Amino acid sequence: MVEWALLTILLGLAVLASFVSLRLGVSVAIVEILLGVVAGNYLGVSSAGQDWLPFVAGIGSVMLTFLAGAEIDPVAMRATWKESLSIGVVSFLAPFLAAWWFTYLVLAWSWQASLLAGVALSTTSVAVVYVVLVESGSSRTPTGKLILSACFVTDLGTALALSVLFLRPNEYLFLLLAAVIGATLTVPKLFDRLFAGLKGRAGETEVKLLFFLVVVLGATAQLSGVPAVLPAYILGLALASVLDQNRAILLKLRSLTLALLTPFFFLNAGLNVSTAAIATGAVLIVALFGVKVGAKLAGLLPTVRSLVGHDATYIALLMSTGLTFGTISSIYGLDAGIIDQFQFSVLLTVVIASAIVPTVIAQTWFRPLPPDSPT
Repeated sequence: MVEWALLTILLGLAVLASFVSLRLGVSVAIVEILLGVVAGNYLGVSSAGQDWLPFVAGIGSVMLTFLAGAEIDPVAMRATWKESLSIGVVSFLAPFLAAWWFTYLVLAWSWQASLLAGVALSTTSVAVVYVVLVESGSSRTPTGKLILSACFVTDLGTALALSVLFLRPNEYLFLLLAAVIGATLTVPKLFDRLFAGLKGRAGETEVKLLFFLVVVLGATAQLSGVPAVLPAYILGLALASVLDQNRAILLKLRSLTLALLTPFFFLNAGLNVSTAAIATGAVLIVALFGVKVGAKLAGLLPTVRSLVGHDATYIALLMSTGLTFGTISSIYGLDAGIIDQFQFSVLLTVVIASAIVPTVIAQTWFRPLPPDSPT
């Protein structure tokens, strides 16, 4: 009964978030996070003892990451590899170094805690960015494709940093590498043939196959001690060309993911924010938020202007968002005893704030005009 009550409340909040998003013109992901904060702190809604919610939220983040990878245009990525690589590397390195040294030298956090803060605040939220680009119709534009490509580089750097600095992969890592390489080399051609034979058939077999493959790689990643979002991202990129030629399948998967899975991810993120911790560490949160976003903007604005020349502020702001990998890193640090509960609340609040504030500013004042709009 408790599970059904929580499910009812969360689905109700998801529906409310959709209406508010349409009314205000703000990304539904942002509204879901904020409603999660309100519900968790003022309405008594809690996920305590509900193991299914973090699990379903995790599936939502993995599927969002897969879809973001699938939206990357390999041809465009190769054509803009210099820009994507440069923007992605700066987007990771600038906040990683700034947050690491700020927390170590100014806040006197331990060496390990400071490194973890650097990793948690270095991210770009592919989940938030992908939803925002899809909602605004920009995911297929040159600017949208560039942002998604750069996100891939940034989050790859974050995932590698977390793995190298903290995670201790086991013998299953070789199994994961073999699975990712095998899937990358064989699945695109296999699915290309399968999709041709499955079009129009009842049962949505092709959608089930995609879900199954993402889950298999996620399970293998969990065995090896690596975040499941990483192989999902790589698989999405590997299948991007095939799914681009089968847009109907991609749209079905996107609709299912955005309607049923991602609301739990964003609402659960909001439920994890403590307004009491925000009040206690308000100055610290503002400072770390400024370090993360300030370092991103300081590094990205000149880089984007020199390499791209247009939409620099919009690109830099969206690349300043954080959520999925930042949350994963913060939770890992708490569970491993690297950071304490207060440090965790501060980092998580900064991560979630960075998912909201830069996105709202970018969408409100710096959103690029559609190609066919009058200037």
